[in-house]
Amino acid sequence: MIIDFKFDGKYVVIVGGGTEAYRKTLSFLDAGSKILVASRTFTSGIKKLNQEKKINLLKASIKNGETFFNQLNPKPDLLAVATNDQKLNVQLSKSARSARCMVYVADNPSISDFILPAVAKIGEVRIAMSTGGKSPAMAKLLRQRVERLITQEDLLQIELQNYMRTILKQQISDQKVRKKILYKILKDEHVKKLLKAGKLDEAQRAARKIMESFQVTKEAP
Repeated sequence: MIIDFKFDGKYVVIVGGGTEAYRKTLSFLDAGSKILVASRTFTSGIKKLNQEKKINLLKASIKNGETFFNQLNPKPDLLAVATNDQKLNVQLSKSARSARCMVYVADNPSISDFILPAVAKIGEVRIAMSTGGKSPAMAKLLRQRVERLITQEDLLQIELQNYMRTILKQQISDQKVRKKILYKILKDEHVKKLLKAGKLDEAQRAARKIMESFQVTKEAP
């Protein structure tokens, strides 16, 4: 089961300054989190994010997970651990959980509260692939395959559907009728051709005509 947590505005502390910590930092930034990265050293990518004032850094040589976590003030909503020290990872996980913080340990799903799936990002589309922590490499490969499948036409169809949903909610109170119109627009060949050609404005006009014709048909005696 994949659940999309809302981390917008949540305070996330990431322990580790390497490549994996950088990847997770980008993921939580994309989710809108407030981020503190703690480590003895940091990759150039993490440093750049700090210079751009997107994240905060805490330079620290962490030897004891419990001591480090207890010194955090305020406590995070989520502690993400990405170090190569297994003993430290376990200490941090236990300390965070005892404080009722969510825990994510990059290389140990068994002591994490959740698994971060590989996420394909194409425009506004997000598709998550998870192997249950069994093969991150395969999850990444599947993500790359999915990213190649989503076309510009698909992305424009999403914009068109959102545009028409707004109009339909204002004009038609019956949710079932709105759904029928949206599916009719989704399957319309003329609309598809316009979107394939990148003509979103024309596709919107065509979609409105479909809505109007549907309303006329419904109202006809």
